[in-house]
Amino acid sequence: MSKKPGRRPLGENRMLWLLDALERDPGRDQLIDALGARVRALPLGRVRDVLHGTWLGHPVHPMAIHLPIGSWMSAAVLDLKPGRSRQADLLVALGLTGAVPAAVSGLVDWAELRREQQRVGLVHAVANTAAVGLYGASLVLRLNGRGAKGRVLGYLGLTAVGVGGLLGGHLAYRQAAGVNHAEEVPHVVRDGWHRVGGVDDFPVGEPVRCVVDDVPVLVVREAGGEVHALAERCSHLAGPLSEGTVADGCVRCPWHGSVFRLSDGWNVEGPATAPQPAFDTRVVDGHVEVRLPGDGVPDTVDGRATAGATPGTDGGRTS
Repeated sequence: MSKKPGRRPLGENRMLWLLDALERDPGRDQLIDALGARVRALPLGRVRDVLHGTWLGHPVHPMAIHLPIGSWMSAAVLDLKPGRSRQADLLVALGLTGAVPAAVSGLVDWAELRREQQRVGLVHAVANTAAVGLYGASLVLRLNGRGAKGRVLGYLGLTAVGVGGLLGGHLAYRQAAGVNHAEEVPHVVRDGWHRVGGVDDFPVGEPVRCVVDDVPVLVVREAGGEVHALAERCSHLAGPLSEGTVADGCVRCPWHGSVFRLSDGWNVEGPATAPQPAFDTRVVDGHVEVRLPGDGVPDTVDGRATAGATPGTDGGRTS
């Protein structure tokens, strides 16, 4: 029996059903497009990568939210005591101050997400904005001697923070926003050399997609004969690097513009915060072979050691 659109199937988790419905709802897409374009157009320069967390190796936003959440949680505990607590007032103010960098870093990350992630992220941002508004009003009431009402608004703000946290958890753990989408590559590619094609199959300076153990691999041959190989799916959101552009020894992802160095996979520019897994390469009998670095398998061809071969020649490494 087919189910009616919009109805929850019998036995399905209600919370997950609501969150999945939120992902599929296109009603806010016009607002998302407009807001996302404005965020991406901000003249942030290198500060944008700082906010993404390229220097940290993972997004800044999850770290930044600890200050406001911790401050407001502590204020809520102090508010359980009778009478006004100046310490609670201070913690509410501290949380409002810490909410600014948390919001800015989250907004910059949100602008570079997939549409389904942005739909959830927008409601996540609305919940947290409501929390900031409630705590701001709470602080004003506290400072004007209306502590009881200030406490009520504080607890309402904490509730909004909880809703925002639930949605943030869904973004991170269900929708994989902000995670390294290339992390599994070193764990699924078998040890040893893997032939990916003849040298002539790789035009100079052109990104070419190959597959090793069901893992897409990007191969680029340079004019000097060097061959580089990286995991082909971008660590940011699994964008196809083979459809990107190659310039100045780097490849730029066509989806969100992350730039990776071909020689070692280093993320030169964000929004990617994790580097691409890089492969060792060599040319054997006119064919390009790749392997994971440090896999413990000796460099041999037909039982002969090749470690001393000249780079760019048969049996030698090219990177």
